[in-house]
Amino acid sequence: MADSKPVFDQVNVVVTDMDATLAFYRRLGLVIPDGFGEWPPGSGARHVDVAFPSGVRLEFDNGPMAKIWHAGCRANGHGSKTVIGLSLPSREAVDERYADLTAAGYTGCQPPYDAFWGARYAIVEDPDGNDVGLMSPIDPNRKFVP
Repeated sequence: MADSKPVFDQVNVVVTDMDATLAFYRRLGLVIPDGFGEWPPGSGARHVDVAFPSGVRLEFDNGPMAKIWHAGCRANGHGSKTVIGLSLPSREAVDERYADLTAAGYTGCQPPYDAFWGARYAIVEDPDGNDVGLMSPIDPNRKFVP
């Protein structure tokens, strides 16, 4: 695990009103293109990804989308509204880091699983209850529609 240092590259914010959120961040000066509709069709789920030149991504998900990928959001509304995203170098590194953290007593909110966007993904809580996502590189061959 020594060679699997996490890299900060994402903040995901779960929002109650996607249109109002996008209007605010556009007014703030972020360039966010139009065309972020419901996906998967008929689910009510919406996701918007804003990439910065540094490589960091700011992502917005509404409640229905967060419930697809975050088990903590499905269990009695548990889970913070922000997920700090860390990249790990492999699918195995996600499993190992999650196992290490939960064995040390930290709360696991989403055990590692093969996410629909093609990555291995898990969520743990930091000591203050903030959600921290652990994600492997995306494998396009593992993508699917939930």
